[in-house]
Amino acid sequence: MPELPFFYLFLSVFAIVGLMALAKGARIIRQYEKGLVMRLGKYHAMAGSGLTLIVPFVDDMIRVDMRERVIKVAPQTVITKDNVTVEVDAVVYYKVVDPIKSQFEVQDFDYACTTLAQTNLRNLIGDRTLDETLTARDSINTNLREVLDEATNGWGVKVTRVEVQKIDPPRDITEAMSRQMKAERDKRAAILDAEGVKQSHILQAEGVKQSEILRAEGDAQARITRANAEAEAVRLVSTAAESFFKERAETMRKLDVLNNTLGQNTKYIVPSNSSLVNVLGLDGILQPSASVKPADNENGPPQGR
Repeated sequence: MPELPFFYLFLSVFAIVGLMALAKGARIIRQYEKGLVMRLGKYHAMAGSGLTLIVPFVDDMIRVDMRERVIKVAPQTVITKDNVTVEVDAVVYYKVVDPIKSQFEVQDFDYACTTLAQTNLRNLIGDRTLDETLTARDSINTNLREVLDEATNGWGVKVTRVEVQKIDPPRDITEAMSRQMKAERDKRAAILDAEGVKQSHILQAEGVKQSEILRAEGDAQARITRANAEAEAVRLVSTAAESFFKERAETMRKLDVLNNTLGQNTKYIVPSNSSLVNVLGLDGILQPSASVKPADNENGPPQGR
């Protein structure tokens, strides 16, 4: 009976040690992490997210963050190709693609990547003039990303993006560039003003030209219209004269001939169906065939018989 308390004590100690061992061996891996199981200091296995059990006091675990991260490259002084000193900094975005290499192939990736980025920034900007550096920011970003990505490929890291944040030349260079830019803007403004005046004069001349052309065309069309109207009026008068006055003109001409003939005491025979009978009012008193002779001058006009 005295041995029972010792048994319970041993059982309690064993249970406590088991619970401690279980707690020691239980690992929770987050969604964005990978777990590297190290057994006696050597890589043994990779654990995914969730609950993972390892052998207590034998295995250990290294958590690797698989999210995209950013490194800030500290500002540094760089000399351009035309011997201008500029201050440049950058940021590097990277992501671990192989957690095993990222832990065993490089000791401090952030420091190694920052040093590599600074070195390559000096090389890239040193091959360009100041103007080229200021205008080739995208090209510098692309070239630096390619260099870093190639260098870090063996470290199990993918460089996704590199951004040069600022390129600051000295103050005197900045002031000179500002004056140059102002002069260029003034020059462009003067050119635009001159082009505007030139275009205005051209448009005014074109407007006057078109106005003169339209006025001349209008005058020509008016003259043509008046000429056509006058011609039409003459044609209508001619048609009317031919239709209504031709026969009377012929009768008047015959009367003139008759008057001249009778004035010479010449006997003239007028047919009964002649239009002169109607004109002279003799259609009711003459025979079918009548003659007219001149009368004495004092007795008036000739009479038919």
